[in-house]
Amino acid sequence: MRMGVLDIGSNTGHLLVVDAFRGGPPVAAYSYKEPLRLAEHLEHGAVTEDGVRRLVAFCQEAKRAAEDQGCSEVMAFATSAVREASNAEDVIAEVNASTGLDLQVLGGADEARLTFLAVRRWFGWSAGRMGVFDIGGGSLEIAAGADESPDVAYSLPLGAGRLTRDWIDAGCGVDDLRRHVRAEIAAGAGPILRAGAFDHAVATSKTFRSLARVCGAAPSGEGRFVRRSLAHADLLTLVDKLRELTVEEVADMPGVSADRAHQLLAGALVADATMSLFGLERLEVCPWALREGVLLERIDRL
Repeated sequence: MRMGVLDIGSNTGHLLVVDAFRGGPPVAAYSYKEPLRLAEHLEHGAVTEDGVRRLVAFCQEAKRAAEDQGCSEVMAFATSAVREASNAEDVIAEVNASTGLDLQVLGGADEARLTFLAVRRWFGWSAGRMGVFDIGGGSLEIAAGADESPDVAYSLPLGAGRLTRDWIDAGCGVDDLRRHVRAEIAAGAGPILRAGAFDHAVATSKTFRSLARVCGAAPSGEGRFVRRSLAHADLLTLVDKLRELTVEEVADMPGVSADRAHQLLAGALVADATMSLFGLERLEVCPWALREGVLLERIDRL
């Protein structure tokens, strides 16, 4: 069965087409994405008219691409940028009326839960108790547990794009941002820390992958089955370096895309705080994340 999942994130719109079947992993067949930067198209808490136009145009093209690829079903969801917009209902209604899609808003806890599901399936039951961390454009998702469903799953407004816009671009000091991020993460860390250490601490999604690549992890061209990780010691060195670099210099680093280079410092501060407060010397990097979690849950229900 060929299926598509359309992910409208705070940074990027991404259509992933897979061949899916029960009893095996979804196999990627096609990918189409565009840097929408919806988190940067917010004014007074609402998605701007230009942001909505860009979103509708992308969704129309993504639907056509899914049809061309032979998808029998397209699951479409939006995360924090749309979820928290004051005009979210109007945005969703316009997209669905213009495209015929059934775009839904995914809650923060569900985002964390589905990402955890994808990571659990990737590592398997032998992985034991896992902690899963995902830095997106608008939010940080944290989940932990020993089963397929996490014991704890929640979302914090600590995405790399959001923090860049609200703090760095607004002229706030990096040290002020560092204190803010640590206070936010620490406030909710207690229930996870009281349950004990992780057997595996795992990072997912683009920001963590970029940080790991800059710190020496294998490039994506070597395949998804190559083990990749991010050491806290290496990350601390990178944070100090990022404070001094221009956006153009950051964009020249391995694994950093030009459209996300300006967000890497904020993302690195969130990653540093996460590893520090949860006592993690190293994070394993998982190639599966939210999109795969959405697909896996849908396959389970077929």
